[in-house]
Order: sequence, then structure tokens, then C-alpha cells
Amino acid sequence: MTTTEESPEHHRLAQTDDPATPWRRFGPYLSERQWGTVREDYSPDGNAWNYITHDMARSKAYRWGEDGIGGICDDDQLLCLSVALWNGQDPILKERLFGLSGPEGNHGEDVKELYYYLDNTPTHSYMQMLYKYPQRTFPYEWLVQENARRGRHKPEFELLDTAIFKENRYFDVFIEYAKAGPEDMLLQLKVCNRGPEEATVQVLPQLWFRNTWAWGRDDYRPQLRVAEAGGSIAIDHQELGERRLYYDGEPELLFCDNETNTQRLYNAPSNAQYFKDGINDYVVYGHNQAVNPARYGTKAAVRYSLTIPAGEERVVRLRLAAPNVDEPFSEFDQLVQQRSEEADRYYEIVQRDMRSDDARNIQRQAYAGMLWSKQFYYYNVRQWLDGDPALPPPPPQRKQGRNHNWTTLNNADIISMPDTWEYPWYASWDLAFHCLPLAVLDAEFAKQQLRLLTRDWYMQPNGQLPAYEWKFEDVNPPVHAWATWRVYKIDQKNRRGKGDTKFLESVFHRLLLNFTWWVNRKDAENRNVFEGGFLGLDNIGVFDRSADLPKGVFIEQADGTSWMAMFALDMMRIALELARTNPVYQDMASKFFEHFLYIAEAMTKVGGGYSLWDEEDEFYYDVLNSPDRGRQMLKVRSMVGLIPLFAVEVLNDDMLEKLPRFKERMDWFLTHRPDLAKLVSHWQQPGEGATRLLSLLRGHRVKRLLARMLDTAEFLSEYGVRALSRYHLEHPYVYKAEDKSFTVSYEPGESQSDLFGGNSNWRGPIWFPVNFLIIESLQRFHHYYGDDFVVEYPTGSNQYVSLLAVADALTERLSNLFLRDAEGRRPAMGNNEQLQTDPHFRDYLLFHEYFNGDTGSGLGASHQTGWTGLIAKLLQPRRQDKHPAEEL
Repeated sequence: MTTTEESPEHHRLAQTDDPATPWRRFGPYLSERQWGTVREDYSPDGNAWNYITHDMARSKAYRWGEDGIGGICDDDQLLCLSVALWNGQDPILKERLFGLSGPEGNHGEDVKELYYYLDNTPTHSYMQMLYKYPQRTFPYEWLVQENARRGRHKPEFELLDTAIFKENRYFDVFIEYAKAGPEDMLLQLKVCNRGPEEATVQVLPQLWFRNTWAWGRDDYRPQLRVAEAGGSIAIDHQELGERRLYYDGEPELLFCDNETNTQRLYNAPSNAQYFKDGINDYVVYGHNQAVNPARYGTKAAVRYSLTIPAGEERVVRLRLAAPNVDEPFSEFDQLVQQRSEEADRYYEIVQRDMRSDDARNIQRQAYAGMLWSKQFYYYNVRQWLDGDPALPPPPPQRKQGRNHNWTTLNNADIISMPDTWEYPWYASWDLAFHCLPLAVLDAEFAKQQLRLLTRDWYMQPNGQLPAYEWKFEDVNPPVHAWATWRVYKIDQKNRRGKGDTKFLESVFHRLLLNFTWWVNRKDAENRNVFEGGFLGLDNIGVFDRSADLPKGVFIEQADGTSWMAMFALDMMRIALELARTNPVYQDMASKFFEHFLYIAEAMTKVGGGYSLWDEEDEFYYDVLNSPDRGRQMLKVRSMVGLIPLFAVEVLNDDMLEKLPRFKERMDWFLTHRPDLAKLVSHWQQPGEGATRLLSLLRGHRVKRLLARMLDTAEFLSEYGVRALSRYHLEHPYVYKAEDKSFTVSYEPGESQSDLFGGNSNWRGPIWFPVNFLIIESLQRFHHYYGDDFVVEYPTGSNQYVSLLAVADALTERLSNLFLRDAEGRRPAMGNNEQLQTDPHFRDYLLFHEYFNGDTGSGLGASHQTGWTGLIAKLLQPRRQDKHPAEEL
């Protein structure tokens, strides 16, 4: 980031490309969950949740990654450092966060812990998170049993529901990292006893190597050992070189190996002697033989026993650094404080236009969550399918099972994850949304993320982008051209107007392949009407749109077609930008301009005179085609029918005059194809400020669509736009086929259906990504129509406002999910009094996957600062002297 003001963090960002100052080499790249992932699954049936469970995780060496609490590692995840705890009551060490697997939860996978990401900088020069550790026995079995007892019609049973935090009998464990240098990491653990009585806790920072030696591909074995001079653990790795973990005080040092305990898991012998769970067995069960008395291995713990009076705190200090630091703790406290103050200074600059302390706190924690969610992701599909030389071959079913046709995918990168526990793997359309707020902080990282998805070792040779590890071949909405353009514009602003056209050009060429894949694979009838399956909208339809339909049956998707119209306009806009310096791109811009018009025609004249627009309801619907029933509209009033709003672009006449080849072809096309020209809103009539509008919607349809969207009895909630109209609460949509009936009804909270993606719900709650796109689309429409084009807001209120005012109002509604209301409560935090009023809870934020469509309470994954991190962008005040669409 380049600004008129700078901080030490800005200077560090400027150095990150210098190999001599690798500020990003170490970071929060250690996942919160590796068990239960596809990568670790070698079962014949693809049941990843059962192949390695939470109970097995402490004893089984992972193949593809590692996990821990509040941990860090290098960018190849060779060396890991994280925090373990024991309260003297639990049956196991708290080494990793506990949660329910997908089959165990009554609404899918669900982490059952309380932790918060509080601070982070782009180079991870300062990081802080908070873990709340109960002093009573952790209710593992109760959480499993009660959620198993509850059906989908009941809410999840959460850790807070067990009253384990009653009387404040817990420890606040603040985990702080500060970098004294690019690869010199200070770790400070501040443990606060919030309870009414003295309490004891064991704090065990753990250091270990990812197991790279047990698979028959590389037999090199690194080592940890007690340093000869004392006061540190010596680290020896051929790639990382020599390092030390310095410890303060006189803790007990424990060593074992990051090896699978085959005796415990499989009742089978092993050549190893000290296993991955050795430290756990020594501390919890007193098994002295579980750790290496010679004090070396590939996993180590630094054990502190802290007795803390009520209301007081104790501090543990460690330093991961070079082997020649003489007095590692002489300036430790000052360095931690200095980095904390530098982080404050950095965010003062980022937030210089914000006046609300509450909004600044929310935004900073949103950014912190996004930066903590950068994870090392390693998955070589060909090796995963073939198995490793030192192990038995995988079951033969694997060759025709999950991801078997993605053998070109080979990932080993730092990637922004949706959630470090519930979704510790990338999802392509999630990642596109992540990049916008990330670009404000670190545009180079955001650009690198967008490049990654289009590289040969991610993208299929045919141009398909990988969706997510559970099923790479699934289809996510094509939002990457949009994200590329938005990141380019954010970066251009940071660079004081100089855009990174090399980045824009490189991604554009790769997205050409992806656009072609969509045209060739998802337009079943070659009519510019697109399918795509569920397109990220789990459970929104009458039935699973990703399912294999009977022969001759297909769905014309209003959202799939609209996404492609948006894709075409975004590619056109990128081509026009590149054409400013290279005229060749004018022809590419013409190609996408014309393709957009063909899609617009198809949306209006599907099936020889039919349309995806229903004149009676004045709404867009999916259409089911079958040989025996013909063409049937699936009249579900859902987000599917609002997505046509997203395909909108405004072109300036001044820009067109500078691109004569594009303008000439455009004018010829519109003159000779008046049938297509009529489909575009007022193309022939310049709008305000000599602008031209490309959209799937004419002004009349914009107003009619918004009449439903802005109706509180339908889509408009106090906290944003619902994914399904509330109309379906009393009027469920029922589709009858032979002897079966399929029903869609309004569900404001957790899903009551496991039709598809049963742990999430698009049948009523509020989702940030589509709300964000609605706001941007309204800003674009206003940029063309101006203040004279007004709509009733809310519908039925007899109050008329501009589209920009509606966009601002929706921004406010979404922001109110997190901001304190007049009574000091945050709607997203629900009805729990401890979360709302306790001074040790009320200002710590969770960023949920989605939000109840009626109450605003947070639902789904609780640390989804992936796309819910967009709140950071929405909270940033817009400049009053500039129209927001000019930034798009």
C-alpha cells in the first residue's frame, strides 16, 4: 500500500518482495483443523469425517498439513509452533479445537469452542488472538450427545449452552506474536484467571516438524533437542537451517516424535517408540515412558504450571529465532509493545476517515480474522490418488472416486480460507470476495490469490476453476473477473492512480479459458442460457440443482445465465482498460460486449419467445425443461431472481471516444441488430454525465424487481436482503412430480433440509456476498440514472429515494448486524447475555457465515471472515465528493 502517510508496517510491506527481508515467511499459516479433511482421507467410501476423527487426531501423523491452536509456521509448513493447555480436569490436552463432524452436528460441522482473532498486520509483524479455556471439565461427550439428540428443527447446542463459563470459571488466554525481525518471532502468552478463586493451568507451547519422512518420498528426518548451552531448544532442519526456541524461566521440556501411534489406533506394532500423543499421555496420564528421556525428537513442548489468583494474570514468553541471540528476553517486552503500537499506527491510517470507535473495533477484528485465515494448503491430487511408497496402496475405489479427474491439481501455497476450522480449504467463489478487503491492506497478496486460481496447477487444462476439495468439479459462480477488476481498482487507488496492468492482463488471459469453459460446458442447448448446478446457493431450489437429472431434463438457470452476463461485462470492462495502452484489446472488448447482448437476448426470449422473466409475478425464475411436461417455471422467489441485477456496467462517452475501434464496432452492431439494442436499457439515450448503460434490466424491470426486494414482507430484513422471500413462510412453493412433492418454505435460521449442503441455508438468512453485490449494482444503476430515478423504500412506505440512497440504507442495515444498537446489543451475537453484556465478551466479535433473516443472529461457521469480512469494506465511509460507482 502506498499512501500519503506511512507507518513502519507500510515500510515492511514495501520490503516483502526482497528475499533478504522475508517478512511474510512466517505467519498464522497453521490450520485450526486438519482432521476430517479430504486430503487426509484414504477411506474406500470417501467418508473423510470418519477416517480421521478428533479423537484420532492427537495420535495420527497427518500427511498433508498440521493443526493447532493460535499457531504459526513457515510458508512451507515445515516447522510449526502453537499453544496447548491443560486445566487438570480434561481427559486430553487441549492441543486443537474441538468440534462436531458433519454427520455429528444437527446442522453439519460445527466448532464448539470460543476464540477470537483480535489483531493482525499484513506482514504478521504483530498478531493477537484470544482463546477462552474453561476451568471445569470440557463437555466433549455432552456436546456430541445433545447435538445428536436434536433434529434439524432445533438450534445447535453450543458450548455456552452448557453453562461451562458460569461464574466466569475460565481462563482468557491471549496469544500474541511480535516479529523482532523477518524471521525472529516473539510469542507472549498472557493467561488471565477470570474466575472467583485461585486456579491452576498448565501451558504447553508446542514445537514440531510436519512429518515429511514417513511416506517413502523423502527420508530426511529433522531434529529438535535440548541446546547444549541451555535455555533453548535447538532446531535443525536442512531447509530452514539452525534455529532456537528460547524459553523464559525454568519449564519442563518434553520430547516425542510426530509419528502415528499405531498401537492405540489400530492395535498394530510400530518401529517408533515415542509417538505424536506422547506429551499428552505424559501430562494427562503420567506415562513417563511416553516421552523421550534423552530429550530429542521431532515434537517438543515447553511445560509451565501456573497457579493464578482470582482476577490476576501470568505471562509465558518464548522466542523463535536464530541460534546466536545472547539475551533473548532483555528487550522482549519493549519489542512486543513496540509492534503493538506500530499496528495501532498502521490501522490509524487505514481507518483515518472513520469516526466511530465501535466501527473501528469491528473493522479491525474483521481484518484480523481475514489475516489469521491465511493458511498453508498442500494437496497433490495425483500423489493422493496413487498413495505413498512406504504405505499400503489406497483402495481401488479411489481411482474412480472424489477428484479423480483433477490429477493436474498440485497446490502448496498460502491461501485465504473461508474459516480455519469449519472450512480449512479454499473455495473459489469465497476467495474472490476475500480479495476485496484484503486488497485494502495488502494488494500484492490479493493479486497473488487471484493469480493462483488461474495457474496451470490449479485450473483444469479445459479452463475450469477448482471449486473446493470436497468436489473440485462443482461449479461456483464466475465472479473472478469481477474480483480481478475490483482489486485492480483498489490497488490503483493505493498506487495513486497507477494501475497494475501486468496483473490485469495476466489474469484476463487465463479467465478467457474459464469463460470458454462455461460457454462450452454449461450452455446445454447452445442458446446462451446457462446452467451450472447449485452455484454456491445450497438448498435454495426445489431440488438439488447439481444432481444428475433424467435424460432430456435440464434447468435453465436465471442465476447461472445472469452470472455469465456479469462475467461478460466484467471481461469487457477489463479489456477496455487494457485497450487504453494496447489497441488490440478493443477487439476483445467488442467480443464480450456482443456476447453480453446475446445473453441478454436469451434471458428475454428463451425457448423461442419464452423468457426467464415472469410478467405476472414480475420476477425472474428458473425453468425446468422435460420431455413429458415441457417448460415449467419454478416459481420460487429467491436470490436466484435478484442476481440479474448484478449484470450492469456504465460506460463513459469520453472513454468511448478514446477507443475508436471498439466504438465503431459497437455502433455498427447496435445499428444492424436493433433487436438486441432494444434489450439494453436506453442504450441510444445518453444518461446523466454522458454515460451509457449495459444491463439485463430496463428501468421498469429494475423498479418492479426492487419493489419485491425492498418489501419487508418479502426480501427486506432489518439487517439486509434475505436469500428467500418471507412470502414463502405462509405460501410454501410445492412442486409435484409423479408420486413425490418437493417443497420450498422460508427458513430464517438454520436449514431444516439436508437436500444439498445441509449445514447451510439459502432459504431465508442474510448472506454478505450477494448483499454486497446488490449494493454495488445499485450504485452502478444510480451512476447512470441519477437522483431523478427513485423507488419506494421500503415498499409500501410511500417514501421515494434514489438508488444510491437505497444502497446506503442496505449498507447501514448490514452494518447494524455488528454495531451496538441503542440498548448496547449487537444483533449478530444473539440472545446470550454473557456475549452481549459481559465486559470480557461484549467487544469481541464473531463473524458468522450468514445471519438469521428475522433477528440478525449469527449462524453457520462462526469465524467466516472470508466473505463476511466484507463488513470491513462496508464500514469504510465513502467520499462525499465522489460517486462510489467511480471506484468500481
